[in-house]
This record gives sequence, C-alpha cells and structure tokens, in this order.
Amino acid sequence: MRSLSLASGTLVEFDPLTVLRAAEAAGFDACGVWYDPKVWTHRTTRELKHAFRSCAVEPLEIEVIMLGDPADTDDHKRLLDAGADIGATEAIVVSNVSDPAQVADLMEPLCAHAHRLNINLCLEFLPIFAINDLAGALDVLERVDRRNAKLLIDPLHLARAGSTPAALADVDEDLFSFAQFCDAPAELGVQRSHEALLEEALHGRVNPGDGGLPLAELLRVLSPTIPLSLEVRSRSLRDAFADPVERATNVFEATKAFV
Repeated sequence: MRSLSLASGTLVEFDPLTVLRAAEAAGFDACGVWYDPKVWTHRTTRELKHAFRSCAVEPLEIEVIMLGDPADTDDHKRLLDAGADIGATEAIVVSNVSDPAQVADLMEPLCAHAHRLNINLCLEFLPIFAINDLAGALDVLERVDRRNAKLLIDPLHLARAGSTPAALADVDEDLFSFAQFCDAPAELGVQRSHEALLEEALHGRVNPGDGGLPLAELLRVLSPTIPLSLEVRSRSLRDAFADPVERATNVFEATKAFV
C-alpha cells in the first residue's frame, strides 16, 4: 500500500506536535509540518525531533516557502534547517512571482542549500498564486535544473488549473517525490474568481472518493512509491470532528478505503 501522510493543513488550527500525535493515533505512516517563523523556536525543533524519533511516524514535508522578496532567503533557509533537524525530506514552495526566470533565480540558492540538507524543494502550482499552472511550474524547474527541484501535484489545483492526470504522463517521473491528495467537486460550482478558488482551497475539500476529481487516474500516473500527503482542508470536517485524532482517523480511513 502507498505511504499515507497527514498534511498539516488537515489540522490547520493545531500545532505541529498535535498533528504528529494525531497522525500516529490514526495510523498514518508520516506527517507534514507547518513552520510558522513567528512561533517556531529551538525548543520546537527539539520537541518535534524527539517526538518523531519516539514513534513510528516519519516526517515528510515542511511548509511553506513563499517566493517573492529576495530578502526572505535567509528566513527560507532557516525553515530548511529546521526541516533537516527534524528529518523532513521535502519542502513545499509556492511563488508570488510570475516570471519563470525570476522564480528560478529565487529557487536556485535554496536548492543548493537544501541539497546539503538532503531536502527536495517541491514547487506547487496553484491558480491562486503567480505560478498557477503545470506549464509554468515545469518552465521554472527546467530553468533551475537541479535534481532536488521537484514538482508537487495537488489534484484540486491540477483540476482548477485546467489540467488532467493525462497531462502528467509525459512528465519525467524523477520530478515527483511526493504528492498531495484530496477530493472536491468536479467543477467549482460558482463563478470562477480568486476569492472562490481561495475559499475552496482552504475550506472546500473532501475526503478521497467523496468528490468528483479524477483521483483514480492520478494514482495510475503516479508511481506507487510516491507518498500521498492528505491535505483535506475542510470546514465540514472541522465542524464534524473538532478533535484532531478523530479528524485524522476519519481522513485516514476514508483514504485507505479509496486507495
């Protein structure tokens, strides 16, 4: 069976240690970590490092690096350093810059830093950010041309960006190190706007199998060795399962049944 990981966004209101404990209780193989520079301290790193070493759950991704101002590079490197300390192998990158050449220039020194830490930089395209489709993300990665510069697929963003799993068939499989996973209605259902896309991305996802996205087709394209990070940002799940373990368990069981 594929490795299943609990993304921090599924338990967005909880701290990283609570997410890890919920992932462990629910049966996940791994979990992601949200890095908030305003509250993250050396103690945070120590506690998470110890907690991961004390359980069977593996650290997967740390997020998020938001490219834009070159002055933020040192902050992004601190995120990568924290990720390496706790054992994360992936870091999520999004961009507020639309020019592929500029994005590549911002990514390149981070890739060099991450390479020394054995971390992949995974560029995610989202219709609500400047790098907003598959073609744009692939353009950036071709310019960066580093082995640890990867492509992150989220089935919701893939669909809303106008692509399908078939569009991934010709993408070099070495560009994939993990993928996000969730479901949603096949169509947005309201007039397309930045606000509507943002609302859905943050609150409108559902468990795999409960929506209309072509998830089975996506799984046929992705190698079975690629972990799936369950990012089910859902207002309905937050309302139904206020307890983090109960919510994580609901997502895990639904995903396991689907996969």
